Amino acid sequence: MNAPWKTGVPGNRDPFAAFICDDAALDVLRPVVIEMGWQTEKCHKGGLRNAVQSLSITASPNILMVDLSESGDPLNDINALAEVCEPGTVVIAVGQVNDVRLYRDLVASGIQDYLLKPLSAGQVRDALVSAQAIFTAPRSQDSSATKRHVSTAVVGTRGGVGASLLTTSLAWLFASDHKMPTALLDLDVHFGTGALTLDLEPGRGLTDAIENPSRIDGLFIERAMIRANDNLAILSAEAPINSPLMTDGSAFVQLEEEFRQAFEMTVIDLPRNMLINFPHLLADVNCVVLATEYTLASARDAIRILSWLKANAAHVQTLVVANKVMPATQEISKADFEASIERKVDFMIPYDLKAVTNAAKLGQTFVEANRSSKAGSVVRDLASAIIGVSDAEDAAASDKKASLLGKFDFKNLLAKKDKAPA
Repeated sequence: MNAPWKTGVPGNRDPFAAFICDDAALDVLRPVVIEMGWQTEKCHKGGLRNAVQSLSITASPNILMVDLSESGDPLNDINALAEVCEPGTVVIAVGQVNDVRLYRDLVASGIQDYLLKPLSAGQVRDALVSAQAIFTAPRSQDSSATKRHVSTAVVGTRGGVGASLLTTSLAWLFASDHKMPTALLDLDVHFGTGALTLDLEPGRGLTDAIENPSRIDGLFIERAMIRANDNLAILSAEAPINSPLMTDGSAFVQLEEEFRQAFEMTVIDLPRNMLINFPHLLADVNCVVLATEYTLASARDAIRILSWLKANAAHVQTLVVANKVMPATQEISKADFEASIERKVDFMIPYDLKAVTNAAKLGQTFVEANRSSKAGSVVRDLASAIIGVSDAEDAAASDKKASLLGKFDFKNLLAKKDKAPA
């Protein structure tokens, strides 16, 4: 669709197609389509559902007009349409609900315009001319759209394995050591510790975004995020525990997109339940850090999460990080753990209670408070490896024959690192 993060190439696509519910609207549309030099055969009878079914098996047109009149939940249905539309498609919605909030929500979701029935020839003509101008205009934002950005989600196999510790430490390293503008998104809406770890008040930014997704834009991000330093900003919440999370997840996706425009790095503290409820959160994530520990329960859940990622987010680079490693007392040996999950553990962080306590007392992230510890050194190696995902992305961009993950042999890189002298 015409969402700001998507830019497409016209290629061999039809210039226009419409899916309209009623004959009266089609009668108004067809003469205008002829004026524009397009085929009236592309004006189909049927609304948004028909559009989704058709576009799931055929190429999207440059400009798509779709009727929402028979849709019970327009915003969710538009999200379904976005999944089958090719990048760059300019979408014009038609409906009979005269509601300014609906209009704003639709525009925020990526729709170019919303036309209210009954249609008039002048109204349709103006909308199509504007859409054509947008589609044929020079892509002035192409360079910024392809700028380097890496989005990393940190998921814990169990509560207490250190996912939040890794999230805040990685974000701090990207911002402070690597001088990269970084966004930290703490999606543990009720019990998140991202702001607490950074010795900050969480504010209301995240709850406002969930309650009013239509407000999310660059200005909202600038005002709602809490600055930890010049390069690090956090969006988190301490929502009342008597208020359940009421959202379809669209706000989170919009936030991720705004972060891509404003920052070089995004680090997401992604609780397991959020992964289950909103799997689309990983659609544009480059790397998943799976935090675990050498216990039977963590092994079981690591197997399940890795299997889920393989089936639902095969595009992400997954790194398994074992935390709180104590060889003498751990429940499962490293060899048995790796055998059970059928892959190697990429990084092991030794257990250091004194270092964790020191960070809490100082109100700092783990790596900031413990620069010289062995555990902190491992987290720094992890951060450098994640930045390597970005370097591979840049290399892949110059080679159109290969995707990011096809070009970047992360396991080989890690093997070389392990063989390097200490």
